[in-house]
Amino acid sequence: MPIYEYRCAACGFQKEHLQKLNEPLLRVCPQCGAERYEKQLSAAGFQLKGNGWYATDFKAQKKPATPCPGAEQGCPAAASGACAAAAPAASAPAAA
Repeated sequence: MPIYEYRCAACGFQKEHLQKLNEPLLRVCPQCGAERYEKQLSAAGFQLKGNGWYATDFKAQKKPATPCPGAEQGCPAAASGACAAAAPAASAPAAA
């Protein structure tokens, strides 16, 4: 339930009220009884500061390189890092 801030235009009394969205607005001041109790426009109750939580907490981790399948059998390409089997597949050219 949202918290709304009200202020009486007659006496200046100010208070926050917890209300459901479908409840009617309060009109009578609980302090002086005048029907000049008005809902105020106020700032949100939280602030986002800094570089952002998304940049530090949920950033994707880099996956380790796939080892060459022939490295265990002594493949010479695996020792040099030129193994074609471990390299990612090249994307197909776009159809015209």
